[in-house]
This record gives sequence, C-alpha cells and structure tokens, in this order.
Amino acid sequence: MWERFNYYGMRAILILFMTKALMFDKAFASNLYGSYTGLVYLTPLIGGFISDRFWGNQRSIIAGGILMALGEFVLFGCASVYATNSSLATFLFFTGLGLMIAGNGFFKPNISSMVGQLYPDGDNRKDAAYTIFYMGINVGGALGPFLCGLVGDTGNPFDFKWAFLVAGIGMTISVIVQLLLHKKYVKGPDGEVLGLTPAGVAKSVINPFLMAVGLVAFSAVMIGILYADAKIFPFLSYLLIACVVFIAFIIFSDKTLSKIEKDRLVVVFVASFFVVFFWSAFEQAGASLNFFADEQTKRDLGFWTIPASLFQSLNSIFVVLFAPLFAFIWVKMGKNEPSALTKMAIGLMLLTIGYVVIGLGVKGVAPSVKISVMWLISMYALHTWGELCLSPIGLSLVNKLAPFKLASLMMAVWFLANAGANKLAGVLSALYPEEQIKEATYDVAKSSISVDSVTFDWRNAELNRNACYGRYYI
Repeated sequence: MWERFNYYGMRAILILFMTKALMFDKAFASNLYGSYTGLVYLTPLIGGFISDRFWGNQRSIIAGGILMALGEFVLFGCASVYATNSSLATFLFFTGLGLMIAGNGFFKPNISSMVGQLYPDGDNRKDAAYTIFYMGINVGGALGPFLCGLVGDTGNPFDFKWAFLVAGIGMTISVIVQLLLHKKYVKGPDGEVLGLTPAGVAKSVINPFLMAVGLVAFSAVMIGILYADAKIFPFLSYLLIACVVFIAFIIFSDKTLSKIEKDRLVVVFVASFFVVFFWSAFEQAGASLNFFADEQTKRDLGFWTIPASLFQSLNSIFVVLFAPLFAFIWVKMGKNEPSALTKMAIGLMLLTIGYVVIGLGVKGVAPSVKISVMWLISMYALHTWGELCLSPIGLSLVNKLAPFKLASLMMAVWFLANAGANKLAGVLSALYPEEQIKEATYDVAKSSISVDSVTFDWRNAELNRNACYGRYYI
C-alpha cells in the first residue's frame, strides 16, 4: 500500500511539475514521462533476475524501497531549488527519476510473488490473501494522488516539493514496515521465513558494501539512459522492440517446444500486442488527461478548487467499488462466461467508449470553455471497467498458456508490453496542444503585467524577478 502511495502520488503531479515549475514544454515533458514510466516497467526484469538468483525477495525489497525513498527526497531537493539554480535542479531531477526507476526494479517484482507462497497449494485462504493484497494496492493508489495533490498541486509551483516529500515519507514507512514485520509474519506453511537468500549463494554476493556499489552503478545506468533518451537521442522505443524480437527468437528457436506449446505462445504474443494499445491509452491519466483536467475542466466548487492531480485517485477508487461486481458477474454467467480473449476485447471496447464520452463532452466547445467534471469522472469509470476486464484476465492468460520452463520469460514479455505501452503513452500525450498566450500587457504605473487577463504583481519584495506564476515566468 505505501509503495503504491509513493509511486502514484508522485506520478500524479510529475508532469504538472515538469510543465509548471521546470517549464518544460508539453511535448518534451510527455515524452520524458513516457520514458520514465516505460523504464519503471522494464527494470523489474533485471531486479527479478537478481532477486531470484542472488539476493532473495526481502533484501531486494528493502534495497529497492531505500532507492525509491532517496529518489523522492532528491526530487524534493529539485523542487526546492529550481527557481534559483536551474542547472542543479535539472541534475537532481534526472537523478531522482533514475533512483525511482532503479528502486522500482527491485521492489515491484518481489512483493506479489511472496503472497502465493504464504499458503500451501489448494488452501482456500490464498484467494482472500490476494484480495487483501489487491485492496492494499488500490488503497495506496487512491490515497497517494489525493494527499500529494492536496499538499503539492495548489496552483503555486513552489508547493510541488511538499508532494515529493509526502511521497518520500510514504516510501520510508514502507521500508520500516517491511524491516520490522517481515520475519515475524512472512512465513511459509512450514514456518520458514520467505524471501531470504537463495540456497548456495556465496556470502560475497550479499556483502552490503558490494550490494551498495551495485545499486549505485545500476542507478547511474538508469539515470544515464533516461537523460540520453530525453536530451540526446530518443532510443528507448527501439530498445524495447529489440528486446521483444530477441525474446521471440529465443522462444521460437527452442526445438524442445511442441507445436501446441508454440501455438499457445503465439497467443500470448498477440494478446501482449493488443495490450500495448490498451495501456498506452489508459496511461494518459498521468499525462494528457492530467493536462485536460488542469486546463479544460471546471474544478471550482465555490469554496474550493479541486487539484487536477486528485482525479488520478478515481481509478483506484473505482477498482475497489467495481471489482466485486465484475467478479460476481463472471461467476453468475457460468457456462456463458466469455473467453479470456473476449473479455480483453470487451476491455478495449470500454476504453474506447470512455474516450468517445470525453469527445462528446468537448464537441463544439471553444478551447477557452471548460467542461463539467462529470465528463471526466464518467470516462475514468469506463476506463476502470475496461481495466477490470483486461488486466487480471491477461495476467492469468499468460500464466495458463506459458510452459513451466518459460513462465518467467513470458512474464517478461508481459512487462515489456507494459513498458512499450507507457512509452507510447508519452508519445501520444506529446500531441496535446500548448496553451497560447492571446494577450499580454504591461502597466508601468502599477508595476504589473497582464497575461490572458490574469494580472501578476511583482511589487512584493520576496518575488523579485524571475518569479513563476503557474505556467508563466516574469
């Protein structure tokens, strides 16, 4: 719960921070957002490999959690100095994101794998355990954007730092909880603590100093990849495609696989291909839909203006509300229950209808006119219904169709599909138009400037020059 609180809380305000504080243009910010979230889904392949063979689940979770907490605190530093030292802010920004990416790679793949190990095969408590786990994820996913949005997305760009600080505190709580309670409660049916060092691993591999050096090196590589993709040459899309082609070559050149097994694996690749389009549209929530909520949605309730980032809590709230209903519907249908691929197709259709709804909301409306918040809420509800049809079903499909010896490799294909989708989400978000300044006037007598009918006054000595008001620099 606390890790998802951290990730979704930070993600909710990330693109707003980039465009309102760091003053990146929307296209650059969107592509950088896509690269960041894409790498977040790519690094678990590396973290999972190291955990399985060398470090164990618990050690990897703690290491990843510490890196993610440090990343948030570095971003807090970035948001504290961006107005006075832009070069330092840029360095801290890419460093913070790189630490988040590296930490997520060790944290993400190791939590869920331990839930199923808590109970013996056939134990009917396993479903209840995964339900608790699932609810924890969505409670964190709902609270993170809500609290980080309240303290950070206030309309004053200088307040974004508090969102990063709150997210960092959440991640620190996650690490403390894991350290204090893991060995007491995370035990298998035989009473043995789960997730400890794999058998036969040399002590030198888990030497704390060498581990720290490895984590620093891995983080540095992630920082470098993110910076190079954003500032030098956008190569991440090509890297993801190359990874898929390489994995496909390894799988389909394996002569020990039967024709039936290969046919099943083709289904997994096809399903993963269409999943890319679902998630690339779904993940607009943190990108172009965040811009839309901020600029073109009526959020003023009279006594309070709803921060745009708070709308990203809706997905998790709707998951908690509607997941039991969808589970009930599938069970109630019995023999008429749709196949896994049909459910995934329904998910794509519901996602499409969600965008049709928001399209109807803005049809014939001038760019300067804001639409009702209900259009956005309705769209997020439809997108969540689509997610409930596609996400758990797709994951289950991969597990069912993949041969046992290729289970991890096929899960890598699923993660790669998500990584590619997030990168594509950023590319699509880059198409969102920039705001245009229609009129700017300067009043010498009043020491003020008016931009699009909004007047900024810098007579306050604390503001001086280069003060930032929303998206405008004076």
